[in-house]
Amino acid sequence: MPPSNGSSVDGAATPSTDELDVAEARILARKIVLRRLDAAPRTRSELSESLVAQQIPALVITEVLDRFEEVGLIDDGLFARMWAQSRHTHRGQSRHVIRQELRRKGIDDELIATALDVISDDQEAERARALVERKLVSLTRFDNHVIERRLVGMLARKGYPTSLCFAVVRESLTTYAIEQSEEFAVAQRDQG
Repeated sequence: MPPSNGSSVDGAATPSTDELDVAEARILARKIVLRRLDAAPRTRSELSESLVAQQIPALVITEVLDRFEEVGLIDDGLFARMWAQSRHTHRGQSRHVIRQELRRKGIDDELIATALDVISDDQEAERARALVERKLVSLTRFDNHVIERRLVGMLARKGYPTSLCFAVVRESLTTYAIEQSEEFAVAQRDQG
């Protein structure tokens, strides 16, 4: 009959079942985290949720995620900055929408504020203008009220403040009308 005190017959210590379970949980947790990070950058909160879903013990989750943070594989501040820049530049999302997304990903409010500080009011307005100018080309067949409503709606869905939506759209429509009248005048002059 084997000894029950955690030592083997030859006197060497053997790990208990609990110790083996914790060691196996660590290995599994590391594999899960590495697999998730290999697919895309993740927040600590997202990784923690994945580990909880796999029934990894809380102590092991904390230990593994702390170690991944130590070596720089998890960095919520960097994640927030990259996410904010990417969403603003490539998707045209406002700071408001980006803030909501980062909160859902479990990022701390202080890290979110730091990440969003790099997007100024002027940059946000300029991005809204670029979105409107790009979309305006496809709406020229409609009357101005329809165009205005659709453009304001597009910006509002991206989270831009209502006052900015209307200001940018009206400014763009005015600029577009002036450009069209100048092009018409040039065409008339060239024909005459």
